[in-house]
This record gives sequence, structure tokens and C-alpha cells, in this order.
Amino acid sequence: MTQNTDPKAPEIAQAPSGKQAPSGKYDVVVVGGGAAGLSAALVLGRSRLRTLVVDAGEPRNAPSGHMQGYLTRDGMSPAEFLSLGREEVARYGVELVHDRAVEVLRGEDFAVGLAGGGTVRARRLIVATGLRDELPTVPGVAERYGRDVLHCPFCHGWEVRDERFGVLATTPLGVHQALMVSGWSDDVTLFLHTVAERELSDDDLRRLAAAGVKVVPGEVAGLRVEDDRLTGVRLTDGTTHDRSIMFVAPKAVPQTGLMERLGAELRETPFGAYPVVDPTGLTTVPGVWTAGNAMGFAEQVVHAASGGYRAAAAIVGDLIMSDLDAALTE
Repeated sequence: MTQNTDPKAPEIAQAPSGKQAPSGKYDVVVVGGGAAGLSAALVLGRSRLRTLVVDAGEPRNAPSGHMQGYLTRDGMSPAEFLSLGREEVARYGVELVHDRAVEVLRGEDFAVGLAGGGTVRARRLIVATGLRDELPTVPGVAERYGRDVLHCPFCHGWEVRDERFGVLATTPLGVHQALMVSGWSDDVTLFLHTVAERELSDDDLRRLAAAGVKVVPGEVAGLRVEDDRLTGVRLTDGTTHDRSIMFVAPKAVPQTGLMERLGAELRETPFGAYPVVDPTGLTTVPGVWTAGNAMGFAEQVVHAASGGYRAAAAIVGDLIMSDLDAALTE
């Protein structure tokens, strides 16, 4: 997913101290300034821990004009949500820097190298770098993504209910997506695109028929757009099918580079490799937690915020107990 380049998007707040660049040693460095990272930073700041958030400014949901399903924030734009979050964490002394963590070394503490230069140190680390969406290379899909080309019925289904849905299959999992979105419209067409009909099981075909989903074989050549609105899907054989909404399944690319460098154990899933974690988000590397889409494909904004809170609370307890144990040995 591309970076949000909207000129109205809020800038990352500066630290209350007025410093333009982070320096010194922190209790916790949070890599990633989305819902997970900011939620963690809020808890850490309120717990009087010196905290730095390193944010590259590339939120996964930047193309969307709104986010849904987050109680009291339903319909809010992702940019506004992040802006409010930055303001909140800054009240508690959390420092925020617009930069990218490019290296991390583990010694007595964690040394995090920044693309902008310099290294910061931390006693504990939260990696909330999310994932990157790779869209199908069908002409028109990337340009209309987040508008009338969508991926999640829970995020957008209500807003487009009862419209003419199309579903672009790039793997047999497209069947599942078509069945799911049929809960929001009775007019759904599954375009098999690069999936052969023989790849669909008998159960797939029976369920599609029961849901009233029309199945169209053949590769999709592009989208038909009129007056800046999606109006149809064009196949390579020249036929066109009227559709007003298109659902696609982006390929999820987990941003696990930092955790891999630290030697964190990963688990393979149908949606990529994600770190092995305990219920608090602690990875197999002592002192390193993760939250949000960095730990799983299906984390929505509300889940990411919850995971960030959980990880931060675990770190607070971990640091308190570690300091008490150290004091007892003096």
C-alpha cells in the first residue's frame, strides 16, 4: 500500500521537550506509529516510562477515506485518528520522530539504527510495523483502491450494501471472499480471472450457487470507469459486466525485517510468515513485543489498538519486576 501523500494529512507531533531528533536511552522504543504503536505509547507514557515512537508514516489504511467498526470512532478518517493519537501520547511526554528503523542490535539493551542517522537505545522494544498490501496488477485496481475497489466487507460493506459487487479471484480463496460479501448484496459476481474452473471444489460450487453468486471464467483485462465511478469489469475476450463495486484480495507482505534480524521465530500462514508470540505479544526474543498487523493478517484497527495496549501493559510489569529484582541483588 502506498504512503499517504495527502497534503492535509497531519504531521507527526514533535516531542514536548522540543527536540528535533531522538537521543539517549529510552525505556521503550516503539517502531511503528499506527493504531498499535500509538496505543502502546499511550500506556507507556502514562506509566512514566521514557518512550520513543519511530514512525515511517506509511499506514496501511491510508487510501481509505474512513474506518469502521471502532466503537466511538466509526466513520473517522484514518488521518484524523492518527492525528488525535499523536496529540494524546505527546501529553504524556512520549517522543515521536518521523523516521524509519533500519537496523536493530541486541546487547545489554537494544540499539535501533535510524535511516535519518543516529542510533537510539532501549531496554524494551515493540515492533508494530504492520504489513504492506500488494494489489493485483489489473489496470484500474490500484487507482480506485479504497474508493470503489475494496478488500474488506467489515470495513466497507455497510457503505456499499446492495450494490452490484464483483470479486476478483487471484487464488481459489476468492471463493471465500465472494461468499462473505454476499452477506451485503444479493448481486455478486465472482470473476475467476487467473483461477481455473477446475480449481473450484464441488463444495465451492454448491455454496456459490446457494449464495446466488454468479461465476464468470476468463481473465479480467481492466475496469470500466465513467464520470470517476466504477461501472463495469472488462474481460480479455472483450465482454463487459456491469459492476459498481469490486472486491479484491491484496497479497499481504508482513514487515518482519527487524524481527528476523533479531532472530525471532516465525510461523508460516496462508497470508505470510508472522512471529510466534505469547498472549501479550511477546516474541521468542526476550524483551521484544509485537502488535497489530505485524503479528497477524486479520488485525483490524480496533484489534491493533488493543494489542498495543496489551503489549505495553506487559512491558510495564516486566520492567518494574526487573528493576525490583536488580535492586534486591545490590
